[in-house]
Amino acid sequence: MANKVWAYIDQFKGTATPASWEAVATARKLAGELGGGVTAVIIGSGVEALAQTAFHYGADEVLLADDPALADYRGEAYASTLVAAAKDGSPALILFPTNSRGREVAGMAAMDLNSGVIPDVTELKLEGESVTATRPVYAGKLLAKVTCAAQPQLVTLRARAFGKPEADSSRSGTVAKIAAVAGSDKVKVSGYADADARLSLTDAGVIVSGGRGTSNRADLQPPASITDEKEKEIWRAQQGFRLIGELAEVLGAAVGASRAAVDAGYIPYANQVGQTGKVVSPDLYIACGISGAIQHQAGMRSSKVIVAINKDAEAPIFKLARYGVVGDLYDIVPALTKAMKDRLGK
Repeated sequence: MANKVWAYIDQFKGTATPASWEAVATARKLAGELGGGVTAVIIGSGVEALAQTAFHYGADEVLLADDPALADYRGEAYASTLVAAAKDGSPALILFPTNSRGREVAGMAAMDLNSGVIPDVTELKLEGESVTATRPVYAGKLLAKVTCAAQPQLVTLRARAFGKPEADSSRSGTVAKIAAVAGSDKVKVSGYADADARLSLTDAGVIVSGGRGTSNRADLQPPASITDEKEKEIWRAQQGFRLIGELAEVLGAAVGASRAAVDAGYIPYANQVGQTGKVVSPDLYIACGISGAIQHQAGMRSSKVIVAINKDAEAPIFKLARYGVVGDLYDIVPALTKAMKDRLGK
């Protein structure tokens, strides 16, 4: 366990998040500069098959804690298992994906390792054995350069910020078993609820999002059974999101939303992009009927290409967009969907 750079593999029921492989690939680049190897840490139950994938993305060694006691994710148990391995292996740097589990494990581990966490990083530069991390601050308006004086340095990487990693199926490595640390029994997982099975926002290369503008088509008449004005508004918004969903389906995209649309009851919170929702970095972000409040920009500012569709030519979103269309999304989105179908042969 002499490798200085480690990558934590976040997984659920044996399936790793794509951002975990981005962490391994980034660790590979840093390890190349340090002259050492990469250790991937996999914690769970029935997760041994993930080791080979970790080798393909750049790991030289896998520390594997495969134990029935770790079948359900519990932050304390996973962090304690990682901490025990880190105290034995003394890494200089541990990389995590920026998601709810990755942030929790990183934060808990930092406490026990007497170190700190640099969260939601979009760029890393190695200086000796220390890294200088770049991360957005003030809702993405500024970029801060941050260092951690303690070791190990714990860093969470923003999904898709470091590029899609390339797998090399010819690579292999060694697997070392490590002991599971069950931690406290105060937290128990009683069950799971099925979530929307559509494409994850954080993993999506293309996102089509809707805002309050989805409800602005007053000439749309809801069924006679809907008499409440708020319910009429929600019904109109759902017609707008249906158009957005059709475009997303053609593009193989995820559907997002602004906080205003979520707060108004148009779409579930799971679709929210922004400071209090998901932070995303897709190759293409299409904002439909979204004014572009700073809280929303904080969640999508790092998108590679931003397209804005809005009736208000003065909407703040146009200052951020590379391409802007001034018009009603009810007119523009169906035309765009048809054009994409023709172009893609669908």
